Amino acid sequence: MRTATATAAAVTTTILGAGAAAVATAVAAGRYAADAALRPEPGRPLPGGPRLSVHSTAAGRVELTRSLASLRDGTYGLTAPGVHAVVGPVIADAPHGPDTVVRRLLAVTHGSLDPGTRVTLTPQVHLGNPRTALGLDHADVDIPGELGALPAWFVPAARDTWVITVHGLGATREHPMVVLPFLHRHRLPVLDVAYRGDLGAPASPDGLGHLGESEWRDLDAAIRYALRYGARRVVLHGWSAGAAMALRAVERSALSDRISGLVLDSPVLDWHATLRALVAARRTPAALLPFAVRAAEGRAGLRADHRAPGADPGALKVPILIFHGPDDALAPWEPARRLAAARPDLVTLHPVREAAHGAMWNADPAGYEEALRRFLTPLM
Repeated sequence: MRTATATAAAVTTTILGAGAAAVATAVAAGRYAADAALRPEPGRPLPGGPRLSVHSTAAGRVELTRSLASLRDGTYGLTAPGVHAVVGPVIADAPHGPDTVVRRLLAVTHGSLDPGTRVTLTPQVHLGNPRTALGLDHADVDIPGELGALPAWFVPAARDTWVITVHGLGATREHPMVVLPFLHRHRLPVLDVAYRGDLGAPASPDGLGHLGESEWRDLDAAIRYALRYGARRVVLHGWSAGAAMALRAVERSALSDRISGLVLDSPVLDWHATLRALVAARRTPAALLPFAVRAAEGRAGLRADHRAPGADPGALKVPILIFHGPDDALAPWEPARRLAAARPDLVTLHPVREAAHGAMWNADPAGYEEALRRFLTPLM
């Protein structure tokens, strides 16, 4: 990322001397920044998550730098290189300094939270696999995909409707584990999948992510796997770009008639806005931002004449539950509001206030799971 930033900064100076060479160089630098934004790096924090310092720890408590992020209500992971912990709500009456906040420390799952450690709040609460993190029996399975074997966790249960979970930007299949205990209590089998670009999965042919536009075919492979091994119907539960993949599967899969519902968390429905946020997060200078966004749209195959997922509300044919909120800085929620308004017969929007991208469960676990229960009950 430093190389891309240095290159872009140099080009910003160069472009001030107008001319064909300067424009060509700007376009090349824009493409470089676009590739950096689109290259998948699972586990890398997404834009909008500031680094916080650990000031102190005590029994069941951690004192962090005060910020909008550290003041958010809910349950989150706390991560740094070699460190992972889980924090709960803010403890309002705990003694603290004017620039700090104290949160409930629920667990330190890896490393140690020493004073001075620089950490980031993340929606990923669990580390490991369903057995080590949650005590749930599971099988490690390989799903035959068009590019090769896709690793997945299968958590068995009694029903013949399966839930297929698919993570989103900057995450891994550990992120969907936040809903596994709930789904298991309701006896729903779960297939938690990795897709192209993930650790252990094949790389995409160009090495870039496409915000679900090519990756949906790996989700289609997961549907085929589920139906082959006992599912009669499937519910797709996707986060971020994984939500876009779920919509694409309904629109394009030959097996769409076996999909009984969609759960979309922080769905990426406006490619331009999401790409702009990703490119800007790579510290792309403002002068280069239009070049980089245009290059990213071209590289990802998402040009303006390409229809985004859910662009035709009239084509929707299954019930959809959307978790989204106005504080999502990466995937604007206006398209989700428009989709819900256009199809109130099929689409339920569950707004979550003061929640970052992909962190709708984290902000309100109880409210999230109650909305999920009401939606899934008739589909079970």
